[in-house]
This record gives sequence, structure tokens and C-alpha cells, in this order.
Amino acid sequence: MASGGYLVDGEIDSQPECWSRASELAREVAGVLPARGERVAVAGCGTSWFMAMAYAALREAAGHGETDAFPASEVPTGRSYDRVLVITRSGTTTEVVELLRQLRGTAPAVAITAVPDAPIAEVCDELVALEFADEQSVVQTRFATTALALLRVSLGEDLTGAVADARAVLEADLGALPAAEQITFLGSGWTVGLAHEAALKVREAAGLWSEAYPAMEYRHGPISIAEPGRATWMFGEPPTGLADEVAAAGADFLASGQRDPMAHLVLAQRVAVAAAVQRELDPDRPRNLTRSIILDQV
Repeated sequence: MASGGYLVDGEIDSQPECWSRASELAREVAGVLPARGERVAVAGCGTSWFMAMAYAALREAAGHGETDAFPASEVPTGRSYDRVLVITRSGTTTEVVELLRQLRGTAPAVAITAVPDAPIAEVCDELVALEFADEQSVVQTRFATTALALLRVSLGEDLTGAVADARAVLEADLGALPAAEQITFLGSGWTVGLAHEAALKVREAAGLWSEAYPAMEYRHGPISIAEPGRATWMFGEPPTGLADEVAAAGADFLASGQRDPMAHLVLAQRVAVAAAVQRELDPDRPRNLTRSIILDQV
């Protein structure tokens, strides 16, 4: 469990409880979230985009309907969707607010946010508030995973096991991971979004060189950087033979195994914070970053 005294420590530790609350909330807002059969666009920026990627893959795999995920600045506004869903912690991010202004009247727009009275409330049709998952740290942890937890439950998933796994990884030994020179995160299907998010966390908090790829793409070039002192981290089941190839290159290999991949993201968050502390950085306030990106003009 985190013990560094930073704001993000407590936010990471609170995730199992937040996911349980999101599971209860999902039943209350079922009529607001995308319905089975709808064609849906999901958008966000940064961490929220990666959660959108994970949800889109899960929704399609569950047979609920075609689901596209985009960074908010890249949504093709000429396409036809039955519903648009945006994820935004602050509810103030310029690209997200501007996107919903452009789409107004074309499809029902739903926003998941931690701040219900933010500007996003003025441009969406429905709002799901996760105030209990809001954060003080610049680096997102619990809001993002709680939003994804809500959406997973809306698809019919039971997160009891994920909550238990998250509690377990809060107690796990981090070993030498925070001292790694470089980490490459891999995923498949919905966990590709988690891999991108894990890589972002260690870049944001610790300034650590990190990359993310679909697992089967890793052999097509990126594995060339694997060597002693570096690590390759797989969310979900690794492709056959990949662990042996990484070991042959001298890098460490880590996989989530039987644990829920979203819970393993919690472990990656802990590694990011520990790596920041080792580098004498403040994981709550990474350089060049703010809680929300608000532009004078898009």
C-alpha cells in the first residue's frame, strides 16, 4: 500500500472502494448510458481517451454494438452515431467541451465527469457524476478507473473479483520495477487502452521512458529495445512465446496473470509513483502539466 504521503497515494489506495460505489451507481444510471444495439462514439483526452479505448473494445466484444473511440480533437463529426459518450474528469477540457458544442442536436451526448457543475454540463444532454472519485493530484488514477468500472458494469460485468484483485495489488511488493530504465506496456483487445494508460502514468509522474503497443505488434520492431535493466509488462494473457523472447533479450517480463487487468493498472500506478519518488520528483505535480487543459481557442 502507498505510504509516501502524496495526494496520489491516497487516491490510488481508494480505488477498490470507488469501484464498488461505481458498481452500485451503474444500476441507477443504466438508462443514460449507451443501450445495446446503439452505434456509439466515445471520446476523451489523455487518460480519458485511453479509458474510452478500453470501453469501446469491451462493448463491441460483448456484442452491444459498434463503438468507436477517439481523442476529442479527432472525432469525425460528419459520421452518424446514435449516442456520443465523453469522459472528462474536470468537465472543463477545451477539446471535449468544443466537441459537444459541434455535435449538439446530432445525437444524444452523455458526459461522465467528477465535477457536475463544470462547463460540460451546459453542452451535454445527460451527465453522470463521479464526485466521489474526484482527485486533487494532477495525475489521474481513481477517476479514470472508476469511470471504466462504471462502464464495465453497464455491460453486465461483475467487478467483485476486480475489486479483490485491486486490494491485493495495493499490498504487492514492487520489487525492482521502480528502478527500471525503461518499461514497455502491452495489451490485447480492451487492455491495449490500459497499456497506453500505464505508459502515460510512468511518463507523467516519473518522467520515465515508457512505450505501449498491442502485444502482437511488439515483435514488429519495439522488442529491439528490450535489454537488461528494462521491463516488458503485459496486461492480460501474453502471446505464446513472447515471455521467452523478452527473457532472451535480457529484459524482465511481467504479466497480470489471473488478476483482473484493471487491477494490474493499479500496480502500474504504484510503480509510477515509486519511480517518481526515487527520482526525487513530486508525483502530484508533474512538470509541464495541469489538472485540465483549457485553451484560449481551439
